[in-house]
This record gives sequence, structure tokens and C-alpha cells, in this order.
Amino acid sequence: MDHCQRRNEEHLVETIIPNLDILFEDFHYIAVNKPAPLLTQAPEGIPSLEGSVKQYIKIKYQKPAGVYLGIPHRLDRPVSGVTIFARNTKAASKLAVQFQNHTIQKVYWAIVQGKPVLPEGVWQDWLLKLPEESRAVVVEAQTEKAKEAITHYRLLASNEQHSLLELRPKTGRMHQLRLQASTRGLPILGDDMYGGPLPFGPHAESYRDRVIALHARELNWFHPFRKVDITLQASPPEYWPQWMHSLESS
Repeated sequence: MDHCQRRNEEHLVETIIPNLDILFEDFHYIAVNKPAPLLTQAPEGIPSLEGSVKQYIKIKYQKPAGVYLGIPHRLDRPVSGVTIFARNTKAASKLAVQFQNHTIQKVYWAIVQGKPVLPEGVWQDWLLKLPEESRAVVVEAQTEKAKEAITHYRLLASNEQHSLLELRPKTGRMHQLRLQASTRGLPILGDDMYGGPLPFGPHAESYRDRVIALHARELNWFHPFRKVDITLQASPPEYWPQWMHSLESS
């Protein structure tokens, strides 16, 4: 490769890197702080985190033939935070087992309307995804196809109107945190699908471009090849501090 070509490729990587907040990277995995309202995964031609990461790897590691990227978990479009991808099939398989067995610990921050009665506790519900809708509801335990949802919560800060909660889901159901918070009279700011007050974050005319006050703050996982536990933390988006500064620590 001549000097000119190398400089061109380095420039392309530098162009992509500012748009990717990379939290971890090795031969097996790459973790990124997903911005909202970017999709985690989408068909070719539609902007997504998957597409950006693939482009980054393709250029940085000179892979013209294509890039494999396993996606063991996803964040909802209006949610930001830690997202991890596998860079080969063996790595994907090993990480998928951890997600399936719920051995990976996930920590979320949520700014909600109101304040929980108790400063910490456990939310336990049965959730049902509505047919042909991207929405779920709380139902009775005996409801057909219902799945149990368990989340540990802790109050971090609050004021007269809002609270900052730490949420640690033990299960991974569709819209679990959003729905469980809303059901308890604590809707997440910006989440009008589940009763959250608007607005939150940057102004957006389109519903698809709106964001909500839910951030995947931390991911604790076991690296199956390095044989070590790894904790990844993602800073919340730049529009969070103006809300957080008004909250008093609990």
C-alpha cells in the first residue's frame, strides 16, 4: 500500500471514529455507546449503529470482502448506552449464552416523572407483547404467552417533579423498563408511548427522531477468551446533565 492510499484510509477512519464512542475493542468484541435515536440494527441503506460499526471495522482493518457482526442484544431506538457486538461467530455464540442465562448484569439510568414510594425494591410483572404492534402490556400471570419481567430499582436523586432511578433488569422483555416504570406511575420522560411527558432531549418533529430518558449506563460481562470479568460504562448524552443537575442525591 502506498503512502497516499494509507493516508486516505486513515482519513476515512478518522471521519468515522468521532461518530463512534468506542468503549471496548479487541479481536472478538467491540462495544459502543449507542446514541439515540439511532437504530441498533436496520436493513442496508437505513442508518444504524450496526452499519456504522461495520464500516469502521471494514476501513480500519482493511476488510474489503465484508464484515461479520453478531448482535446478541439491542437497545430500543430512543434509548442510548452500552451496546456490544461480536466480531466472529464463535465469540457471538459464547456471548449469546451469557445473555440467555442472564449472567450479564445490565444497569440503566432513567429519569422519570414522580418518585417511588420506597427508595429501592423489586418490580415483578408479567408482560405480553401485543400482536402486530411494537408495544407490550402488563397482564395476569396466567395469560397465554405472557413472560415474567423482574427489575431491581434504586432511587439515586429526586426533586418535587422528577427522579433519577438506577434500574437493574434480571430479565430482558420487550420495553420491560419503560412499561414497568409507567405501570407504577413513574413514566420515563419523553416516552409518550407509555405515558411519559414531553419533551425530553433535542426537539424533533418526527416521532422516530424523539429520544427518551433511558440510558444503558453499564454492562458487566465475562470475556470468554480472556477469562476475565469486564465492566463497560457509557456516559449519558450531552442533554442529560441539564435534567440531572436539578435533582438532589438521595
